[in-house]
Amino acid sequence: MYTVDFNSKGHFHFIGIGGVSMSGLAQVLLKRDFTVSGSDGVHSDYTDRLEELGAKIYYSQVADNITDDIDCVVYSAAIKDDNAELKTARDKGIPTLTRAEFLGQLMNNYPESIAVAGTHGKTTTTSMITQVLLELPDDPTISIGGNFQPINGNMHVGDCNTFLTEACEYTNSYHEFYAKYSIILNIEADHLDFFKDLDDVRASFNKFANNTKEDGRLIINNTIENVSEITKGVKADVITFGPDDSADCYATDIEYDRIGNGSFVPMYKGEALPRIQLKVPGEHNIANALAVIAFCKEFGIDNEIIKSGLEKYAGVDRRFQYKGTIRGIDIYDDYAHHPTEIRTTLKAAKNYENERVVCVFQPHTYTRTKALLKETAEALKSADMVILAKIYPAREKDIYNISSADLQKELEKMNVPCIYIDTFDGIEQFILKKCMNNDLLITMGAGDIVKVGNDLLK
Repeated sequence: MYTVDFNSKGHFHFIGIGGVSMSGLAQVLLKRDFTVSGSDGVHSDYTDRLEELGAKIYYSQVADNITDDIDCVVYSAAIKDDNAELKTARDKGIPTLTRAEFLGQLMNNYPESIAVAGTHGKTTTTSMITQVLLELPDDPTISIGGNFQPINGNMHVGDCNTFLTEACEYTNSYHEFYAKYSIILNIEADHLDFFKDLDDVRASFNKFANNTKEDGRLIINNTIENVSEITKGVKADVITFGPDDSADCYATDIEYDRIGNGSFVPMYKGEALPRIQLKVPGEHNIANALAVIAFCKEFGIDNEIIKSGLEKYAGVDRRFQYKGTIRGIDIYDDYAHHPTEIRTTLKAAKNYENERVVCVFQPHTYTRTKALLKETAEALKSADMVILAKIYPAREKDIYNISSADLQKELEKMNVPCIYIDTFDGIEQFILKKCMNNDLLITMGAGDIVKVGNDLLK
């Protein structure tokens, strides 16, 4: 595999350079004085920014873009083997790296590397850590899976030895990462179009855990079932967080305000830390904050800085994000698409003082909907009304004999008021007719359901 070395400058070409993640990674190299070129189908703010920084951008993907002076080609998951640029690079013998392989190589150039993994909560926890790191004088490099206002996007290119990133388990891409600090928030059955079953998922997380550098730390939730199976073989120090004193880091004296934002006294290895008042709701965010605290203590961050960062944290886009109010209907949006995430988000919504919680849910992928149909219905049933959109297929084809109508049938068995409407325009018209003053309307899913709330607010 080609080695990315900050001390050896070279020419990197990115196929699909205009993507949110790829453009950010290209910026890291540009800041380190590498030569960068890339291709994409359209102009965007990302490509315009890269051109300002000195990158050569092609707006078509043809063989002639692969010049002989290129040292390595990086390509995103969307690029297929028959892509003209990728095929030409391989024919010329130019080394190629997937985005995940490149990110892993990039991390190796940062002595203080941090990777946040887990079925749920990666983006929130990574952005919480970001908020704390921004309190320090050093300038870290950060890659987040969502838009985070304090860094004006999902990527921040710094100039110190710290690199923070999310670590996604899908296709085992995080197995390319060898972080000094690895964090595992939780483990559940998900991405079952790739993993065979939960045991396969757990084996994958064990491999990720074992990639942690020996002089580093594995920070893990001790409520994960048979957590010793996940930590088996790990040579780094293992630090736990959880709900009680069986963990190294836990919360005491927990209180919630009227909208469910938690306040608690963190305990770390027997030491009571300053009380923290979160600005984000739910017990799941207390758990996320405990993971952050455990990392920060091991990283050597002062207690008051940890407190200051966590108390400033106000959330990330598409995580219980308030979008606006129309006709007295408060509109929120959330990325939740797995039953555990759905259940947790609706529980937080119920803490608000609105009359009803109306959930507009867009199932994500046919395989997930089919595998977790009953569990998804169980999670949705706490809403006062459910409006279902068509399944968002993402990378999949409609070959699984499943639709949102099947989910509607499950909810109707539970006597949950539910309707399936297969167009966004139809959903919006239904909301305007049926939702009432003081309803909390939450659009939910990992696809493009956010458009519904945005359209209503227009």
